[in-house]
Amino acid sequence: MPKISVIIPNYNHARYLEQRIESILNQTFQDFEIIFLDDSSTDNSREVFAKYTHHPKINQIIFNEINSGSGYKQWSKGFSLATGEYIWIAESDDYAEPTILEKLVQKLDHNPSVGLAYTQSWNINDEGERIHLCKEWTDALDEVRWSGDFVNVGRDECKYLLDRNTIPNASAVLMRRSVLIEAGKFDTQFRLAADYLLWAKMLMISDIAYIAEPLNYFRSHANTVRNTTRAALELEERLIVICYLLKGIQAPEPFWEQVFHPVVGWWMRLMASEKLPLSVNLRIYSILRDIDSNINYRILRNSIEVLMRKVRSHPQV
Repeated sequence: MPKISVIIPNYNHARYLEQRIESILNQTFQDFEIIFLDDSSTDNSREVFAKYTHHPKINQIIFNEINSGSGYKQWSKGFSLATGEYIWIAESDDYAEPTILEKLVQKLDHNPSVGLAYTQSWNINDEGERIHLCKEWTDALDEVRWSGDFVNVGRDECKYLLDRNTIPNASAVLMRRSVLIEAGKFDTQFRLAADYLLWAKMLMISDIAYIAEPLNYFRSHANTVRNTTRAALELEERLIVICYLLKGIQAPEPFWEQVFHPVVGWWMRLMASEKLPLSVNLRIYSILRDIDSNINYRILRNSIEVLMRKVRSHPQV
């Protein structure tokens, strides 16, 4: 049995695929299998992958004839096929430094209570140029904390997840398969935040390790569509994660004013756009009510704050 199962879910990333695969094969830690999953790509991904078909590290190859419609479904399939003690989701458009597995394995081997370990990442563009460290995302919470390595109790780490997904890229994460299984069924119904929910579930039952050295390269694409419908989906899934977390931990007092109240305001702005179906607004309201029984008060307060800002922005005639 290999130490690590490396899952490569791919869809139309032929342009980046060779770099991704080479960055795996050239790891300083070599006890791994590769599971390659192509979700019915329409580009030349098959041609790019063809040169690796008979490589000894390739254990399973699956080319879907019909697109699943969700990268998370490919993750779930990979989880079911994995045999390693640890699992790495190596997204096909990302790549890594040669030492990422070696250093993450050390963290997991030396800390049996740790369910997932991850490294800092560089955010890169389509051309592979470095944009910024993903640390900028967590600096809003604490500018010092993610500057050095740490191991932390999972439930304590969850207080940061209440604010945001502090592990923004799965390619930076090495998971303990036994903890992944114990965390329960991976939710493929999520469209955008299944990873966020997975981290929350794993950290409720295990600890976390972090390496401050940026060993992962997380690619952001300029053509990602941003619209009201996507924003509402992001909000709904984020609220589901928050609701899940609050069933297991107590929110720190600042959460309600610094995080939750602005989230309510975000939903109200989306609702005011009149582009969301009533069913979506009702679902979001239901989740908000589950989180805070005083949600109607918060809605009223947000409305008054919006009105007062409008009044202040218009000088009296």
